[in-house]
Amino acid sequence: MSEIKIIFIETDGTEKIVENAKLGATMMDVARANGIDGILGDCGGGCACATCHVYVDPAWQAVVGNPDEIEEMTLDMAGEVQANSRLSCQLVLNSEMDGIKVTVAPLV
Repeated sequence: MSEIKIIFIETDGTEKIVENAKLGATMMDVARANGIDGILGDCGGGCACATCHVYVDPAWQAVVGNPDEIEEMTLDMAGEVQANSRLSCQLVLNSEMDGIKVTVAPLV
């Protein structure tokens, strides 16, 4: 398998499914390439801006794991952070993530 499926829920509730997300890419890059509303990635994936903030569906939290210290510091700058908050630029796609569901966090 060289591609996986990602289910994005945009801030307005619209569900968008990306069927051909390449393994090894970041979730942010896949979201931007597929026009997912609300994923800006202003810093280009440098874990510096939190404009790619998502909420990982609770069923998938164990698969993605916890943010590292740098990601946590960046999330501190984001609004509406929850226990399942992650920066999509830090989520490198692997085969275990096939079918993952995330909700785009509101930009504040």
